[in-house]
Amino acid sequence: MQGARHVVCAVSGGVDSAVAALLLRRRGYQVTGVFMKNWDSLDEHGVCTADKDCEDAYRVCQILDIPFHQVSYVKEYWNDVFSDFLNEYEKGRTPNPDIVCNKHIKFSCFFNYAVDNLGADAVATGHYARTSLEDEEVFQQKHIKRPEGLFRNRFEIRNVVKLLQAADSFKDQTFFLSQVSQDALRRTLFPLGGLTKDFVKKIAAENSLHHVLQKKESMGICFVGKRNFENFILQYLQPRPGKFISIEDNKVLGTHKGWFLYTLGQRAKIGGLREPWYVVEKDSARGDVLVAPRTDHPALYRDLLRTGRVHWVAEEPPAALVRDKMMECHFRFRHQMALVPCVLTLNQDGTVWVTAVKAVRALALGQA
Repeated sequence: MQGARHVVCAVSGGVDSAVAALLLRRRGYQVTGVFMKNWDSLDEHGVCTADKDCEDAYRVCQILDIPFHQVSYVKEYWNDVFSDFLNEYEKGRTPNPDIVCNKHIKFSCFFNYAVDNLGADAVATGHYARTSLEDEEVFQQKHIKRPEGLFRNRFEIRNVVKLLQAADSFKDQTFFLSQVSQDALRRTLFPLGGLTKDFVKKIAAENSLHHVLQKKESMGICFVGKRNFENFILQYLQPRPGKFISIEDNKVLGTHKGWFLYTLGQRAKIGGLREPWYVVEKDSARGDVLVAPRTDHPALYRDLLRTGRVHWVAEEPPAALVRDKMMECHFRFRHQMALVPCVLTLNQDGTVWVTAVKAVRALALGQA
């Protein structure tokens, strides 16, 4: 007789991961909770938020009566996520560290720890997402040998796992999971994929998880927290003063501490001006930030972009795109942004042209 399946669930000290672990227990699995410490710092009150989150995660595991482990990926996070974030910003790009964290930390470091050190049959997180595999298919992946080598033949990879949107379209987090590897996805369970946030809160309230229910939801970049973004970045990057210049008449409107501090579409803080001005372009050579007077100024809109190297979730690249060199689909470059219809055109170097059906606002270099 087979023993209970062992699922290692990431627990963050928040309500989503707590309910994910609870639901896995209800399915009859042997569940282990793991808290990841990825960032080492104090908040604006001098309190280490990671320590408080760790305590909350430990309490969740006590309430659910499951083993608790703590791992530190502070060094890995600094090398693979934060350094990349700073490098991108210094080049004037707009990176998304949450996507990079999921790729390198949660679905690589944590995934390997769960499988290799804790003997997990599968891992789980509290993300609002789904895959095309049922639980039992996920557990079977353990025994399927994967073809090795850089150019794995697409026909060798049977049962490709797809990343699917969550039932709660507002909470859907597939955007943040868009760089996760096939190998990690095919062995991951997302217990909240079919639930709404309100229902998740209701489950927490009915199961003595009040301590996580009362916590404010973490939004924005985790390592910045509630601090002023500009002040935070300038702790790590040298200021490079420059000018705000009107795109309308080239008039100098004010000064700034570094063109890399701004992303397209954001409101520029220009002292002494009543009307809001918005960033439309950045001149890296001169260090100037070009601004426009309206939030819907034509200079803010684009309908064509070229990607860098593409990460295809299911196969490289889709057969229809290889065959026809073009493919219709939808895209977004921000979490919770409405999907925009577009046409992809495949280039020989593996990059892709994306032609949007309608122009989109504030599309910036470096975004996913």
